[in-house]
Amino acid sequence: MTTAAPDRILAAIGLRLLSVVLFAMMNVVIKLSEQHGAALGEILFFRQLGASVLISSIILSGPGWRSVGTKKIGTHISRAILGLTAMAFTFTTIVTLPLAEATTLGFTVPIFATILGSVILREPTGWHRWGAVIAGFAGVLIVAQPGGEHFPLWGAATGLLGAFGTASVTILLRQITRTESALTTVFWFSTLSLLPLGVVYAVVARSHPLEVWVLLAVVGLIGGLAQLAMTGALGLGPVSVVVPMDYSSLLWATLFGWLIFGTLPSAALWVGAPVIVASGLYILWRERVRHINRALEEVQ
Repeated sequence: MTTAAPDRILAAIGLRLLSVVLFAMMNVVIKLSEQHGAALGEILFFRQLGASVLISSIILSGPGWRSVGTKKIGTHISRAILGLTAMAFTFTTIVTLPLAEATTLGFTVPIFATILGSVILREPTGWHRWGAVIAGFAGVLIVAQPGGEHFPLWGAATGLLGAFGTASVTILLRQITRTESALTTVFWFSTLSLLPLGVVYAVVARSHPLEVWVLLAVVGLIGGLAQLAMTGALGLGPVSVVVPMDYSSLLWATLFGWLIFGTLPSAALWVGAPVIVASGLYILWRERVRHINRALEEVQ
């Protein structure tokens, strides 16, 4: 049984933490863009356009177009459909809810990934992980407070749908990353997404002052950089080490929400968020244990 070199692990953690900060900054700019009059369809289009231009520039200045050639275009199309759907729900949540609450709902991705792994991939899922799934959804109920006026339930629904979509992409990426590089994966996702988003943009496009165009461009640039860092981290270190770094995003969301939008998390979030985070970390830990046991069995 082999393990990743320490320098690769540190690089993976560093890249993942960088992606967390970049995504948190992107969420701020998304919210500002919407507040200044940009439509959701416009934000989505520029998010992918900026990423596509960034990736294409990297490819042209370095490895060349042959480096992103693929024999799995069908899989990339499926990834683009799932990823774009998840992104639309996630962006809707960002503009609807305070940043900390929107970020916390995104922490349910490992919970949905466990369910999908059990149902679709037929992965063995013991009572430990099912217990963590139940605890995680209990944390969601604490944060959302159904029936109260804590925040719009529409925002909670889109947040959970976005997390479900992201978990679906995670399952698919397990297959894609076996043969495709981070650059190839991000290139095809960004490029293929522009086809449907171009149609949407043609319908919802409107004139804006210069500062809004700048905000939209920044969404695309930061989003592309964040996606490269996130995908690259998975190529350097194991999921069980890399993914827990994502939970640090709550710190950035809280800080940016307070400094830029003047909002602070509710008392319910401080109770429910630790439950959701704990369930996600436990699921990742059990996944790590399962892989170690499987590797030991193969060696024996």
